[in-house]
Amino acid sequence: MASHFRSYIWDPVLIVSQIVLMQCIYYSFLGLWLAGVDSLVQTNRSLDQIFSYEVLGFATLQGRLSMMAFILNSLTCALGLWFFIRRGKQCLDFTVTVHFFHMIGCWIYNSHLPSALSWWLVNVACMALMAVIGEYLCMRTELRAIPVNSGPKSNL
Repeated sequence: MASHFRSYIWDPVLIVSQIVLMQCIYYSFLGLWLAGVDSLVQTNRSLDQIFSYEVLGFATLQGRLSMMAFILNSLTCALGLWFFIRRGKQCLDFTVTVHFFHMIGCWIYNSHLPSALSWWLVNVACMALMAVIGEYLCMRTELRAIPVNSGPKSNL
């Protein structure tokens, strides 16, 4: 019988709960970042800032600040991957899943797929940042040295 290092049992309840948790982290912190940005420029808050692809753009100050909020949110979500997922190999999977469900939400909200290039660029950049930083943090934790007890030795 060979032992398997870090063998995992298929646990769909754990996976679904982690997906729901990451979606909650994504939208909660995106809302907080957007509220912070809105308080800087005194604009009204709406769901359009989260789901409408027309808000994200380089032409207006509000568009650039919303893009900044999305990028800051990807950094926050990378911390969520580090705290709750804790596996470097799963960071990309959860990142793509979070952004896929966000795209579905945008599709439903706008009644069609986002067609603005800026929306796609921001979301691809956020996916890359979230996955790479999340993997880096998780791999640092996974590769941390295991302390060996160097206490007094017993005489045998």
